[in-house]
Formats: sequence, C-alpha cells, structure tokens
Amino acid sequence: MSYQFKLAIATDEIAAYFALRRSIFVEEQGVFQDSDIDELDNIAYPIIALPATSDPTVLGIVRIYEPEPQLWYGGRLGVHPDFRRAGRIGKGLIYKAVTTANTWGCQRFLATVQLQNVRFFQRLHWDSLEEITICGLPHHLMEADLNHYPPHAEPRPVLSIAEWKAS
Repeated sequence: MSYQFKLAIATDEIAAYFALRRSIFVEEQGVFQDSDIDELDNIAYPIIALPATSDPTVLGIVRIYEPEPQLWYGGRLGVHPDFRRAGRIGKGLIYKAVTTANTWGCQRFLATVQLQNVRFFQRLHWDSLEEITICGLPHHLMEADLNHYPPHAEPRPVLSIAEWKAS
C-alpha cells in the first residue's frame, strides 16, 4: 500500500487527526487522562498520513510547531495500530514534518521521543540529546539532522486557531 502525507487543512481531516491522537495517547497508551489537547495545539500544524487512494481514512498523525523563531518541534507522532508494521507511515510522517519545517525556515528541529522509539529515530538521522521524563514515562529529547530533510516548496498556511481546535 502507498501513502500520502499532508497538512491537515479540511475540517474532516482535522477532526480525524484529533480523533486518532485521542485514540492513541488517551485510550491506548493512557499517557493522558481525558484529552491530549494542550496549548501547543494553538500554534501547531497537524500533519496526517492517508492511503494514496481516495480513501480519506487517517492512518497516522504528527504535529509541528515553532515556539520561537527557527526552532521547531515535532510531537504527538502516532500511527493507527493496524498500520504500524515496518514503520513506513511513521517514517513518512517524520520526513514530512521535518522537511516542512525546514521549508519554513527551521534551523533546529527537536522532538521528545518515547523510549521504545529512540532507535527508530536514530536510524532516520536523529541524535539523542538527553534522557528526560514526560508524564511519568521515559523519553529522549532528540534532534533531526536537517541535511537529511531538504526543504521543498510547500507554502506556510496562516493558522486560524478556531479552525484547528477539535470539536
């Protein structure tokens, strides 16, 4: 199966993005109690993975945000449980996230990565900067090697916070 990776812009895409996030981080992993939505969602761009067909099913998610100029973070990376084999969707989401931020002026791209995913990120040209604990779980603060994530031509949309909130 082939996949496409894109910014979630349509209302139905954004709703599906938040639904999959909730399914993974609240229901499946129990990282959050009731909701994983936080203040960073006000400045985050949601990215989704879809089948390369006309099927609108969101199979994977990640968000990117710029808390200060040229410093970008990725977070809430997740793949639907039925599509986690071989890491193809996760790899595609990471590539889309970092190349998009790089296109928009990123000089440094960081992410907090759950311990079980550190080696996967290392294979994708990320370095671990330090071990940290988030929500009581072991993570690594990691940095992408931007040389492996070239910029492309995607324009940066204007965020309308009301449109990006889960309903």
